[in-house]
Amino acid sequence: MHINGYRVRIHSVAEPVLDDVNKQIIEQLQRDGRMSYAALAKIVGLSEAAVRQRVQRLLDTGVMQIVAVTDPLMLGFARQVMIGIKVTGDMRAAADAIAAIPEVDYVVICAGGYDLLAELVCTDDDHLLHLLNDTIRTVPGVTATETFVYLKLAKQTYAWGTR
Repeated sequence: MHINGYRVRIHSVAEPVLDDVNKQIIEQLQRDGRMSYAALAKIVGLSEAAVRQRVQRLLDTGVMQIVAVTDPLMLGFARQVMIGIKVTGDMRAAADAIAAIPEVDYVVICAGGYDLLAELVCTDDDHLLHLLNDTIRTVPGVTATETFVYLKLAKQTYAWGTR
């Protein structure tokens, strides 16, 4: 790009480059997040140190996380719910406030019948009632909620690959 006769380079740090090797690493870790760097290195054709460096960069840039995925209902939490939330005003502010609630593990701003969807994990119905009545419905801009109680987790996967 040229500005006032000078060549100017614009560096973008917003989007990390996902080359084919990084995509392979992500796809392998989606299948098995405990895979060793040595095993990854054999699959992608790099040294163990190079793979370790690439994984760390993917983690540092927020492209991926490595976490243990559990079924809360199997771990003693009696209620897991999805809440559809209608908001007036700035949806991002409401989403940020709801995301700050420790029991909320998922918040998305969406289009359709609800402005936000939030997933909560609760110890029991009293806990859920407290979160709905005293916490979520008091967030500025929240006008209505609808709660969908999970009865059984039928499928949860994160192995959708990359593009």
